[in-house]
Amino acid sequence: MKANDFVRQIKSIGINNIIGIPDSALKPFCDYINGNKEEEMLHYVPANEGAAVGLAIGDYLATGKPSCLYMQNSGIGNIVNPITSLANEKVYGIPMLLLIGWRGEPGVHDEPQHQFMGEITEEILRVLDIEYKILSSDTSEEELLLAFQRADDVLKENRQFAFVIRKGFFTANEPNCYQNGYSFIREQAIKEIITTLSENDILVSTTGKISREVYEQSNLINNQHSQDFLTVGGMGHASMIALGIAKKKTKNRIYCLDGDGAVLMHMGSLAFIAKQNPDNFIHVCLNNEAHESVGGMPTGAAGIKYAEVAKACGYPVTYTVDNPEDLKRALKEAGQKKQLTFIEVKVSIQSRSDLGRPKETALDNRINFMKYHGVVD
Repeated sequence: MKANDFVRQIKSIGINNIIGIPDSALKPFCDYINGNKEEEMLHYVPANEGAAVGLAIGDYLATGKPSCLYMQNSGIGNIVNPITSLANEKVYGIPMLLLIGWRGEPGVHDEPQHQFMGEITEEILRVLDIEYKILSSDTSEEELLLAFQRADDVLKENRQFAFVIRKGFFTANEPNCYQNGYSFIREQAIKEIITTLSENDILVSTTGKISREVYEQSNLINNQHSQDFLTVGGMGHASMIALGIAKKKTKNRIYCLDGDGAVLMHMGSLAFIAKQNPDNFIHVCLNNEAHESVGGMPTGAAGIKYAEVAKACGYPVTYTVDNPEDLKRALKEAGQKKQLTFIEVKVSIQSRSDLGRPKETALDNRINFMKYHGVVD
């Protein structure tokens, strides 16, 4: 189905508010709503899926109209608390329509971080008492119309209804090509960082293309990637993983390579890390102002100055750079000092078309990482 036709169906049941975090399975839909200003249709991209539920609740309290929330199925984990303790009909009874991209669907090849959530997506929705309909490229117009009619009935009962979207359901409209104006290529920045590492340094990278680029550059530069922990899932949690390592591996320098969308998703971690103040921690935010790994939609906070946020949270040393020379200087100074450091690197939105993926499993990465750093034999 064309995304514009689907949006018309959403509007037909009285929804004029769309809120969410982008997903590659929903890319044509995300491109359309981001690039087209529908009449009386508002669009928000908050920090995380739980925040999207909160925003939808507030809108309903102000207007009496439900919102449409879109997300990857991994985002269900972020909505469990506000759905169960706020929106559920046994609490405040807040209706909302959920569009959930089904990554890791059983029988469909996908990345390892999606496998388990893919297996339990339907089960979680049943446990949450959220009625749902699976939509695929085989779904007929008549089936879709009936599904929307059922969704409308459920929303009028002050409950939630979900469409679980298989890849291929949406057909592409004109792609949305957001650009941020920066010219420093992220993989080049990652190359500069890896080049500075000693054999005792530890690197933790966030999910998405950042970890894929770390994997390839580590292999090219060091002929191995065992000293890197690739956080292939759990968006927004890499910095706390890195902190946990830094607090125990106090003689090692810990580099955390984050994305701006990941930092935004759990920004409270900045304040906690600053309070802990590990002097062996170098936190790098590769900021392209977009959710590039799932399609390139701008984040809901494009333009925010992450280094200034880190400084306000208590990071003693911060830098903002947008070119190789300034990054080299910041990395050199950070390596010489023994202070918690935050480096914001402003990078373009682009990656190689032939960018590979890790050949080992996530479990292999964990075992090899712990062996390299002497935790296990």
